[in-house]
Amino acid sequence: MAPSRFLLALTAIGFVQRTASQAGAQLSLREAFAEATRAGYTNRIAAGNAATQRAQTLAPLKGILPNVRVEAGFLRTTDPTAVFGTTLRQRGVTQASFDPARLNYPGATGNYQTGIVLEQPLLNADAWTGRRAAVHAADATRATEEWTRLSTRVDVVRAYYGAVLAGERVEALRAAARAAHAHVAQAEAMVKQGLVTKSDALLASVRAGDVDAQLAEAEGAASTTRRQLAVLLGRGADDLPNAFVQAKHLPASQRIRAEVAGDTVARAAEPRADVRAASDALSAARGDALRAKASLLPRLNGYARYDWNSASGLYADDRNWTVGVQASWSPFAGASELADMGATAGRARAAQAQVEAARANAQLEIEQTRTALAIALTRLDIAEQATAQSTEAHRIVGRKYGGGLATMVELLDAQAAETESVLALSAARWGAIVAAAERRRALGLDPASLASLDDVSTVAAHDAQPAIDSSTLPNEVKKP
Repeated sequence: MAPSRFLLALTAIGFVQRTASQAGAQLSLREAFAEATRAGYTNRIAAGNAATQRAQTLAPLKGILPNVRVEAGFLRTTDPTAVFGTTLRQRGVTQASFDPARLNYPGATGNYQTGIVLEQPLLNADAWTGRRAAVHAADATRATEEWTRLSTRVDVVRAYYGAVLAGERVEALRAAARAAHAHVAQAEAMVKQGLVTKSDALLASVRAGDVDAQLAEAEGAASTTRRQLAVLLGRGADDLPNAFVQAKHLPASQRIRAEVAGDTVARAAEPRADVRAASDALSAARGDALRAKASLLPRLNGYARYDWNSASGLYADDRNWTVGVQASWSPFAGASELADMGATAGRARAAQAQVEAARANAQLEIEQTRTALAIALTRLDIAEQATAQSTEAHRIVGRKYGGGLATMVELLDAQAAETESVLALSAARWGAIVAAAERRRALGLDPASLASLDDVSTVAAHDAQPAIDSSTLPNEVKKP
């Protein structure tokens, strides 16, 4: 095999192995944060905007830093003025050059003109003020990029544990479906024994069909949530395995409470990136308004030239130099400067309002997220109690139905209540985690600190109530 083909084969094998490894890899929350920071679409867009604005800070330097250029050209002309000037520049003027006939009808003359030009701005007030405005604008986009990263991390928490929640919902509904079909089998057996009427079996069958429909919907939703997480991380919607997330269960309730306890207290926020971005944008707008006014001031620029003019080639024959200073002033330029000043003043007023809105919104979010987190933890407490109570109620009604002391309707209602409570407990855990992430962002903190939940999320099911009580099932359908 040729060396080039061998290297190509090795590259292809490595690509396939990496692709297979990535496709089968499971993702922890910490890894999801890192991937979203590196490849997430919103983060990449924000980083590109910040890089663009940083580059714009160099544009005003055109009116501050020197400009050096090298010129080279060739001309051939019969224009009387150009011919005489060219001859003079080439130091070729003689007494014969003043012959009127030669002056009026010169022969064609060629000239290689080369030179080095230095232009140095000395006093351009609009360039200096424009430079400061551009730097503030770059600071604003950097702060916006930082806020985008924090907001994306909140979205990662929501989507990552949303995928786990969807998996738990599927698991709970599968258990509920097994229980529902077990009730159907139990009712049909009791119909044959003459212990209950056929309506009991029909009601159980209807309820089992309803649970099957919920299960199908939950499985579809689980697939959608995984795809949403993949897109959030900057992957293609189909670039993920079924077992995408590493966590199999949501973190334990007591672990969630321990993690977010410090977020429930009233506290002052850290300097928030979105407020900082608005403040920097205001400084940029004010600086731009000052630049517009400074454009009415006189400008002072210096320049120097070093030239060669030759009939034989570039950079040949005698040299000339020129040094000068030029002042210019344009007090009126067709009202364009008035439009510029009006527009920049309007943007400055809008930026001032945006700063005030950002500060007010930040304070509102601090209070809202504290309240939302307290409500989420209360719901978690209630959901835990409801799950325990509904599980016990289902067990009792199941025993009573087996003894002929309860109706099928009561049994099915008890099962439905238990299933709903289990699903509500999972949703309450997810809600508490998301509320904590939003609370930390509102306080100017990094939601990525919730990655500490990774350490226990895979064993968090120990405090979850079972989806159904197996004691309510007939022996032939009980799980070993």
